Amino acid sequence: MARTSLNAGIIIRDILTKDADVSRIATKVFPVVTDKAILPYVAYRRSRLEHSPVKTGMPGADKVQIEINCYSKTYEGSIELAEAVRAALDNVQGEKSGLSMRSCYLSDGEEFYEDDAYVQGLIFTVQI
Repeated sequence: MARTSLNAGIIIRDILTKDADVSRIATKVFPVVTDKAILPYVAYRRSRLEHSPVKTGMPGADKVQIEINCYSKTYEGSIELAEAVRAALDNVQGEKSGLSMRSCYLSDGEEFYEDDAYVQGLIFTVQI
């Protein structure tokens, strides 16, 4: 079975877990959410998918939004982790398990406080 843009998180996780700066700061990188995390950590999820079919019946280049939240005990720590995530993913291409990420760029961001942690929420637009 061919992998589609529904699997974009596989590439994102692979890049983040192999990045030296992200690995140095974060205890773990989780898909979607977890209730057993130790700060600081990263959680990611697919928040939007835009399918682009073409007339030939061949798959088009889907655009996927990936939400990446960087959790830390301190505000400064959340910024440091967010900067490491951005450096690892912004303007990067990748491939994993037969799926190619053609482009990835930071398209939005916000910050908030949740569950006793400062959070930097980053939105990356990914083209598969």
